[in-house]
Amino acid sequence: MNLSISSVESVLAQIQGLSNNAQDLSQLHAFLKQSDDLLRSESTRLPTLLSQLNPTEHSLGYLYILDASMSAPISTEQAPELVTCVARFIDECAADQILLAPEKFISVCKRFKDQVLLLKAPLQGVGPMRTAIKKLQLSSEQLTPLHPEFLLLCVLAKCYRIGFSILEDDILEVDQPKDFFLYCYYGGMICIGQKEFRKALELFHNVVTSPMSTLNAIAVEAYKKYILVSLIKIGQFSTSFPKYASSVAQRNLKNYCQLYLDLANSYSLGKISELETCVQKNRDKYENDNNLGLVQQVVASIYKRNIQRLTQTYLTLSLQDIASAVQLRSPKEAEMHVLQMIEDGEIYATINQKDGMVRFLEDPEQYKSCEMIEHIDSSIQRMMTLSKKLTSMDEQMSCDLSYLAKVGRDRQRLDFDDMEGGIPHKFNI
Repeated sequence: MNLSISSVESVLAQIQGLSNNAQDLSQLHAFLKQSDDLLRSESTRLPTLLSQLNPTEHSLGYLYILDASMSAPISTEQAPELVTCVARFIDECAADQILLAPEKFISVCKRFKDQVLLLKAPLQGVGPMRTAIKKLQLSSEQLTPLHPEFLLLCVLAKCYRIGFSILEDDILEVDQPKDFFLYCYYGGMICIGQKEFRKALELFHNVVTSPMSTLNAIAVEAYKKYILVSLIKIGQFSTSFPKYASSVAQRNLKNYCQLYLDLANSYSLGKISELETCVQKNRDKYENDNNLGLVQQVVASIYKRNIQRLTQTYLTLSLQDIASAVQLRSPKEAEMHVLQMIEDGEIYATINQKDGMVRFLEDPEQYKSCEMIEHIDSSIQRMMTLSKKLTSMDEQMSCDLSYLAKVGRDRQRLDFDDMEGGIPHKFNI
């Protein structure tokens, strides 16, 4: 078959004629690669050609034309129609065809995200981007370059629940480190919006402790939020890093986050006045970091933390005493805090309305209900699955030639020929 490139019309004809089966699609893909420069040079004519193609039947060709048409500057007037066109394509395209050119699909989706942001309509991009991820993924464990884009749209559109749904998948396959950093960072912000602080801590922790050869801005911002969320959820923050954190992070992160470490130090004292003084002193800087809302949640949480400390000392206490101990303005305000904490399961207590006494109770959970047993069993099954995955990944890595070559180079530095008195020359002491 003659696959010579002569005009945009011939490209259109080839797309229409070679989209029927896998063999034809392979030929078409080769032809479209050759035609890419031609399509880009005719980018202004391409939108009219899309109406002659079916997004489902001609997905591969449609993708190439769409990508080329979006390479040209897009005017404000063109943007709404283009966004609608791309959203329709994402929804209707055949996954097996777009996976022949995943880089093109990713490029189109990223430009689509840029356009909905320029239109100040991030909500318009949430659904299509979620669909795009599902079509691009080979498995739910794979992190795609579109995950961070989707989560960013969810953050900006305040669609935290939808964003959170995609965070429930265990990610075990990562291609680009930057995608992982952004996925965890935006994911952490989604969890904050959902008040899922434990999951947020996990995601920010992943950013802070991930391997890195140089410090990056994502890790710095994640560390700031990691400190704040730790105070909100746990009531304390440890400045020590785990052993598996990179030396770069351990040496440098604290230098960029001193204001937040100062806040953690003030929080640890348990004194509202000192904490509020620290916040007021650095309010503008927290606001510039877009963290003032979180900082205010930290301040609010110290009341809860101080009430929890009281439960470790007293069995009964009056609302007036609680208000005085945690520096609340009135017994009524203390009652509201206690009731909210009871509702959230943060403490176990009863309030006697007659005499205003609070009785602190033990955790009633006996860990033998059907729901709890199912929860424990589910957690065990998940851990077993994860363990098998890690074992498999370890076996694959041990057979990876590039990894073995690097290990071999590292071992050369400790060659026994270099030993003298049991100590390598390069490590003489």
